[in-house]
Amino acid sequence: MTKIKLRNSTTKRRRTIGFRTRMKTATGRRIIRRRRSRGRSVS
Repeated sequence: MTKIKLRNSTTKRRRTIGFRTRMKTATGRRIIRRRRSRGRSVS
């Protein structure tokens, strides 16, 4: 019996959680600002 692996779609992922998607909304920009202040990588 073979195991079903997760099918990751890169394009779908980029569309929902990419840098440009975050910059479109005010809340997304707030997320990026918070991540930058913590010294995390930004998308």
